[in-house]
Amino acid sequence: MEHQVRPRRRGFLGWLAGSAGLLALGRGAQARNEHPAFLFGEPAHKVVYQFNQAGPDYMDHVLFSVGELVRKYGDDIHLVITAFGPGIHILGKRPERPVPKRVREQVSSLAMYGVEFHACGNTLRALDWDKNDLVDFATVVDVGAADLIRLQEQGYAYISW
Repeated sequence: MEHQVRPRRRGFLGWLAGSAGLLALGRGAQARNEHPAFLFGEPAHKVVYQFNQAGPDYMDHVLFSVGELVRKYGDDIHLVITAFGPGIHILGKRPERPVPKRVREQVSSLAMYGVEFHACGNTLRALDWDKNDLVDFATVVDVGAADLIRLQEQGYAYISW
C-alpha cells in the first residue's frame, strides 16, 4: 500500500520551524546529530546519501532523488546527505567550484523540509574552511566516510551515486 504523506504534520513543522522554540530544539538535535524523533516518533525510513562530486548533472540527479523520497514518504522518512570531497561545495557560502543557483535553492529547500546536510571536517580542513564558510544548516562531522558508517550502523539505507 502506498504511503500517505501527512501534509498537516509537515505543515505544522514548517510553521514551527519559523519560531524560536523549534530553532532551539533543532540546534540541540543537530548538535547531537540526531533526528528530532521526540516530536513524532521514529520515521519508518532512514536514508543517507553520499554526495562527493561537483558536476551539475550529478548534483541535479542526487537532489532530485532526495526530493522524490521527501514527496513519496513525507514525514515518514529521515534523510541525510553527507558531503565530502568536491561535493562539499553545495554547502559552501562561497563555493570554490561552480554550484548553479537552482542547486543552491534546492539544497536550501530540502533543508527546510528536514533533510540534514553533513559536511566532512577533513574536506573542510583541506580547503582551509571552517563552519563559518558553510550554510547555516550544515552540520560538520569529523570524517564523512565515518559518518556514512555510523549512520548505516544506526539502520540508515546507504545510497551512492
